[in-house]
Amino acid sequence: MLDANLKAQLKAYLEKVTLPFEIVASLDDSAKSQELQGLLEDIVGLTDKITLKTDGSDARRPSFSLVRPGADIGLTFAGIPMGHEFTSLVLALLQVGGHPSKLDAETIEQIKSIEGKFEFETYFSLSCQNCPDVVQALNLMAVLNPNIRNVSIDGALFQEEVERRQIMAVPSIYLNGEVFASGRMDVKEILAKIDTGAANRDAEKMSAKQAFDVLVVGGGPAGAAAAIYAARKGIRTAIAAERFGGQVLDTMAIENFISVKETEGPKLVRALEEHVKEYEVDVMNLQRASALVPASSEGGLHEVKFENGASLKAKTVILSTGARWREMGVPGEQEYKAKGVCFCPHCDGPLFKGKRVAVIGGGNSGVEAAIDLAGIVAHVTLLEYDSQLRADAVLQKKLYSLPNVDVITSALTSEVTGDGQKVNGLVYKDRNSSEFHALELEGIFVQIGLLPNSDWLKGTVELSPRGEIIVDARGQTSLPGIFAAGDVTTVPYKQIVIAVGEGAKASLSAFDHLIRHN
Repeated sequence: MLDANLKAQLKAYLEKVTLPFEIVASLDDSAKSQELQGLLEDIVGLTDKITLKTDGSDARRPSFSLVRPGADIGLTFAGIPMGHEFTSLVLALLQVGGHPSKLDAETIEQIKSIEGKFEFETYFSLSCQNCPDVVQALNLMAVLNPNIRNVSIDGALFQEEVERRQIMAVPSIYLNGEVFASGRMDVKEILAKIDTGAANRDAEKMSAKQAFDVLVVGGGPAGAAAAIYAARKGIRTAIAAERFGGQVLDTMAIENFISVKETEGPKLVRALEEHVKEYEVDVMNLQRASALVPASSEGGLHEVKFENGASLKAKTVILSTGARWREMGVPGEQEYKAKGVCFCPHCDGPLFKGKRVAVIGGGNSGVEAAIDLAGIVAHVTLLEYDSQLRADAVLQKKLYSLPNVDVITSALTSEVTGDGQKVNGLVYKDRNSSEFHALELEGIFVQIGLLPNSDWLKGTVELSPRGEIIVDARGQTSLPGIFAAGDVTTVPYKQIVIAVGEGAKASLSAFDHLIRHN
C-alpha cells in the first residue's frame, strides 16, 4: 500500500509513539477493505508499539478505531485516510500513542474540562484541503477528553449515507446525530460552539488589553505581512482576525507566489502563521470586527469593536479583512447552499461523482473548476455572462478538449431550482434572445469572483461603489491613522503576492504616521 519512501518517513514518525495501542479494523470482502487492511498491515509492520485486530464490529466497513488499553478514546476512521487525510492518520497514531500535540496548554485544559456527551461524525473527501483541519481538531479532542468521540467518514466511499443525509459539501459535521457545522474549522472554532462561556471570557481578556501602536484587523497575507513589518520596528503590534489565513485557506493550488514554485493554501497559511509567531505579535483569532470608532482628535486612540462584545484600542489601525466568495443573488441560491450550491470544487467535487453539475463563471477560477470537475462528474455545463470566456487561452484550450463539458456564453443565471431538499436544476436567460432555458442537474459551483469584507465599515472610511476601501499610494484611507491593504481595498489585481506587498506598505506607512503624530 505504502511505497518505500513513505514507509521510511512514517517509521521515523512512529518512533515517537511511547504508549502501546491497538488498531481495531472492521472489514468485509470488498476491494476497499482489502486496500485498508494492506495499509494497516504496513503501519503495524513499522513499529512494535501498535498491533492490529481485524474483528471489529463497526457497521461502517471498511473502518478502524484506535484503542489504547486503560484509556477511553473514541477515534474512528471510516474509509481509507490517504490523500489530504494521510496527515490526519499520522497525527492520530502519534497522539493516541502518547506523543503530545503542539496545542497551547490553556486550550488543552479547556478541552479536558468540557462535560457532556459529544458524538461527532465528520464527512470528508480525500481531495478536500479544508477537511484535515476539522478531522485533526476533533480527533485531538477525542484523545484528550473521553466525553468527545469522532468518526471521520469518507463521503465518496459511503455514498448511500451521504445521500440519505443530503450532504453536498465537505467538511460536514454532525453532533449527536444533528447538523453541527459545515466548512473548515479548527479546535478553537469548535470549542467556541460547544463551550458556551468561551466568547465571554475572550471578550473580557481582549477588552482588558492596553492600547496597541498598530492593530491589524484581518489575518490574510496582507495582515500577516503588516504585522511582521510592524513588529520588526519594535512597536506594540496585534492581529485580530475572523479567520487567520482568510481566503488563502480555501485555495488549492498556488503556483504564482514568487520564489515558491508551487504550494497549497493551507500550507502557505501555516508558513505565514509561523513567521508571525517569530515576533512579538498578539494574535487574536476568531474575532469578527463589527465597528470602527475613529479617534476624536489627532494623536488619539482608534477603537475597533467586535461581535463578541470586546473592543481594542490602537494608535494606528490597518484594515485587511479581505474578501469572500461573490454569490449570484438569485432565488433558490440561499435555500440550497450546501445542498447542491457549492463554492469549492476541490472540496465538494467528489460528492457529485457521476452526476451533472454546472459551473457559473468563465474566468480562470470557473474554467479551472470545470476542468477539475470533468474528471469526476458525468457532465459539466459552464455558464458565462459575457459573450466569451475570460480565462487564459491555455485553460480554454484544455476545457474545449473535454468531451463531457458544454460551454454556454451570454447566459444570465436567474434561478436555482430544487425539490425542497437538494438542487435539481437551474434556469438561465439567453442574453441574445431573452429566452429562458432550464437545465436539469444536481450541483452548481459558483465561481464569479469576490466581495470585499467591508460592510462593517460603512459610514466610517470612504468606500468605492463596489464596497472596496479607497486607499492612496501609501495605503492611507480617508481617515488619518487608518490604513488598509489587500483584497478589501481598491488596489487592482487580487493576488496573494500583491496583498503581501500592500500589507508591508501599509505597515511602513503606519509606522511613519506614528513617528510624525505620536
